[in-house]
Amino acid sequence: MLTAPPLRLGHFELPVPVVLAPMAGITNRAFRRLCREQGAGLYVSEMVTSRALVERNAETLRMCSFESDESPRSIQLYGVDPAVVADAVTIVVADDMADHIDLNMGCPVPKVTRKGGGAALPWKLDLFEAICAAAVGASRAAAAQRGVPAPPVTVKMRMGIDEDHLTYLDAGRIAADVGMAWVALHGRTAYQLYGGQADWSAIARLVEQLAPTGVPVLGNGDVWTAADALAMMDRTGCAGVVVGRGCLGRPWLFGQLAAAFSGAQPPPEPDLAEVTALMRRHVELLSDLLGEDRGPRDFRKHVAWYLKGFRVKHHVRVGLAHLASLAEFDALVAQIDLDQPFPTQVASGPRGRTSGGRPVSLPEGWLVDRGVDSAQRLSLVGAEAAAAQGGAGGG
Repeated sequence: MLTAPPLRLGHFELPVPVVLAPMAGITNRAFRRLCREQGAGLYVSEMVTSRALVERNAETLRMCSFESDESPRSIQLYGVDPAVVADAVTIVVADDMADHIDLNMGCPVPKVTRKGGGAALPWKLDLFEAICAAAVGASRAAAAQRGVPAPPVTVKMRMGIDEDHLTYLDAGRIAADVGMAWVALHGRTAYQLYGGQADWSAIARLVEQLAPTGVPVLGNGDVWTAADALAMMDRTGCAGVVVGRGCLGRPWLFGQLAAAFSGAQPPPEPDLAEVTALMRRHVELLSDLLGEDRGPRDFRKHVAWYLKGFRVKHHVRVGLAHLASLAEFDALVAQIDLDQPFPTQVASGPRGRTSGGRPVSLPEGWLVDRGVDSAQRLSLVGAEAAAAQGGAGGG
């Protein structure tokens, strides 16, 4: 069985080369803690919009908060203006908000790409380079002011806009040249969204291209099980894996990954009694974070993922999907036959969104050349505003 070496991140060493992908509305402090309780890895915050952070938006600052025992503390920033991204990074470092900063360059959400942001942005090589260089430079400058090591900056991106407009090799080279600590690649284009099969061969090509630079490549896409993670690393040579949808309703996946990467046999999948215990823990953590009213409501989106493949009566599923309190959770779970093994055939595959094959919405004339004109810069301001309104997260 493959054993993976630790992954370096600045002066940190990650014994298990696994990263929880930032997902809007998902990877808050509560979910990160639940995952950390299962196994080791790097757990990234929800995506934070650079402009909202610079403006000290209260909800954004809450999203940037961490538990006292989280280490390294990892924030993902989204931005389309190099100056604003630099200001946001300066705040993160000067205020000691995080130990690691990741840049989102892979969001495929139409309301963001149609304005030139997210997965559309790396097509404009000058802008991509300016943002990456601004983030790395700001981290180093702010850290020097404090007399501390500079938090490493990384970038997460997709293969490109579509098969005819791939960007990952050019963008990967630029990211390495400006000093990114690593590059994470989702083996899909924006056109694919979350459909079809991730192209792991693209990850392998990027690994080969960046090998002379010493900049590691992390792979993302279709890691549903520990076996998938091992297979990705074996077939691509990537230095680690980024797990997104694979852990939705399956936070114990991180324990299985930790075991697998150490050469041990991964723990078995939990039965329904163990799954509902984790569900309850998740509701408790959300209630602690968001309050006893908002916490259970926020949990509703997770119910279908946790219960996928299990036999649960319709009225109980509906009740959990409209959950209002922890007491209501207990009453509903009491009506479930918990003596059920994990439905491996159904529940160990794709989770969350699986749609794809949709033409990418882009600003007019976006694909004419690889540079940004003045009109397109104005459109990019709208991309940041769209991302700030929610719905844009993981690439």
